[in-house]
Amino acid sequence: TLIIIFTSQVATEKKVKNVIIMIPDGMSVGATTLARWYNGGNLLAMDELACGLVRTYNSDTPIGDSAPAGSAFATGFKSSTGNIASFAGKNGMPGVPDIEKGKEFSPLATVLESARVNGRSVGIVSTCETSHATPADFSSHNPSRKEMDKLAEQQSYNLIDVIMGGGSNYFKSSKRGDGEDLIKVMKDQGYDYVTTKDELLNSKANKLLGLFADGPMCYDFDRVSTKEPSLSEMTSKAIEVLNRNKNGFFLMVEGSEVDWAAHANDPIGIIGDILAFDQAVKVALDFAKKDKNTVVIVLTDHGNSGITMGNKATSLDYDKRKLEEFINPLKKAKLTAEGIEKLVKEDMTIDQIKTLIADNYGISDLTDKETEEVAKYFEMKKAKDPKKPAGLNNVLGPMIANRALIGFTTNGHTGEDVVLYMYSPNNERLTGLVENTEIARYMEKVLTLDLTKTTSDFFNKVETKKQEEATSKFNETYKKKVLSVVDGQTGLKNPALIIVQSDGNVIIFPENKNYATDSDGKILKTFKSVTVYNGNDWFVSKDAITFIK
Repeated sequence: TLIIIFTSQVATEKKVKNVIIMIPDGMSVGATTLARWYNGGNLLAMDELACGLVRTYNSDTPIGDSAPAGSAFATGFKSSTGNIASFAGKNGMPGVPDIEKGKEFSPLATVLESARVNGRSVGIVSTCETSHATPADFSSHNPSRKEMDKLAEQQSYNLIDVIMGGGSNYFKSSKRGDGEDLIKVMKDQGYDYVTTKDELLNSKANKLLGLFADGPMCYDFDRVSTKEPSLSEMTSKAIEVLNRNKNGFFLMVEGSEVDWAAHANDPIGIIGDILAFDQAVKVALDFAKKDKNTVVIVLTDHGNSGITMGNKATSLDYDKRKLEEFINPLKKAKLTAEGIEKLVKEDMTIDQIKTLIADNYGISDLTDKETEEVAKYFEMKKAKDPKKPAGLNNVLGPMIANRALIGFTTNGHTGEDVVLYMYSPNNERLTGLVENTEIARYMEKVLTLDLTKTTSDFFNKVETKKQEEATSKFNETYKKKVLSVVDGQTGLKNPALIIVQSDGNVIIFPENKNYATDSDGKILKTFKSVTVYNGNDWFVSKDAITFIK
């Protein structure tokens, strides 16, 4: 038997300049199937890119959380629930190596950060708050995803060229716990700050901060197109800005609220945001095919809700049900249930609310029990009862799903493998079943990055628990004459690492910022990365250590 293997010399030599990774958070394959049928059965833009499956488990549990799942994409390491671009506190799943003692919860450099120091422009785009789990995973570091004030602060000082999404409250001085005005901080760094679709489309700036809602942006079904840009419009603008760099760019785009609709078992929100995300994929793919130097990676971080076409009602006659039975009830909806909730005024009667639901959600036959559920929800909302469901979509979503024969197994994440979609100008794609950490290693390879080196350059632990011991270790390790290394509070309620030198001079490294000041607050020097405090240890960059005399 003669076996001949053909290789393409041209393909292997072609250099990739840009990577766009696109994450439809919580998008199960059952949801993709439903969205495709809702769209007339037409193929989605991402469909032609399908090439494999991805395992989504945490370092210690089989069902993934968005924070460690995104962290795996960004850093190449498995992590545990809540961790943002940092080592886990513990491992335990089969095949996941033990964490080196002392590295628990320590920060890990991301592909975005490594691409930036490699000379590329970098950006993050999302429909949730920019300091929410997935965008934060690529742009900041903390053991807890809940520290959204701190994550936004790191984003503001991490030299990211484009930041777009919701969550302006995490940047406004009046809403932040430390009172810091991060919007002013970024304007002072030369960012164009935009808050509407028109301002975004008209911006000519090379550094862009776009915050289009105080909290998350709207579901695409509910979006007022004259105010909020679509995800595809944000993606297009981000590519336009980042592509001005001749060295290339890295961009992360998240369709954030597919996940939230899945948590609510709301098929309308799921479908609308998948189709909106797919339009953004088309924008990226069209650019990549024309550019011929760009890799596009599309994959979700985990499944959610166990959504299926077919439920208990179809157990005996599933093969006799017509497509219209699944799709027609969904086609009647003009808004998501969240959009309807925004139309409900406090003094409305239940009959008026039912009319809104009939006109905008297509359910004109609420049963007595369903009517009672809706009425109870608004009574609990008026009474500010903390036990009420998180939103009206949690109430109405399952009702329309039941009419459309859509099944759900949970209101939480699920542990199945997810589909991997990739475009490469070299056709060098990951195939088969891969770990989520391999996504980071693939991006590292095609962009010729070194995540290990970037971590070493950016995050060096400075012990502070025992001042004398910490000082001794610091001097021994870095050959510096330092009198003491201490934690302290300095300005705007933020902690700081304070270095007292042998000559009495003080150098202060504020948490989450990329600079050092003197005792009067004067900035002495800026650095390549932010100073990170994980609640136990401080981490500073090598150039910061070099600066300490």
